[in-house]
Amino acid sequence: MQYLLLIYRNEAEQAKMDASELQKMTAEYRAFTQSIIQSGNFKAGDALQMTATATTVRVRDGKMLTTDGPFAETREQLGGYYLVEAKDLDTALGIAARIPTAKVGSIEVRPIMVYE
Repeated sequence: MQYLLLIYRNEAEQAKMDASELQKMTAEYRAFTQSIIQSGNFKAGDALQMTATATTVRVRDGKMLTTDGPFAETREQLGGYYLVEAKDLDTALGIAARIPTAKVGSIEVRPIMVYE
């Protein structure tokens, strides 16, 4: 089964990180990504640009409305994702717990809908 692991972090806290902290986190992400590629769990994944670059789209009364920024005001922002293949939810949760941002943010694990 496939699971989407949504990575949430506080952008303001990340912006305070110095170059060595960012390098350390990047190295942790590279190691994690390589480990799930080698185990066969990796399907896709990417980091997202900061929420200041986001645009939210809504359609109301047949008209498209756009708003700069994310839809929800939250303390943590969606920063990236991994799409993984896992035999069950417990396996997906174990993979999610190894994502470096799980130590300072949160990882939402969602099963992918399978259509018959």
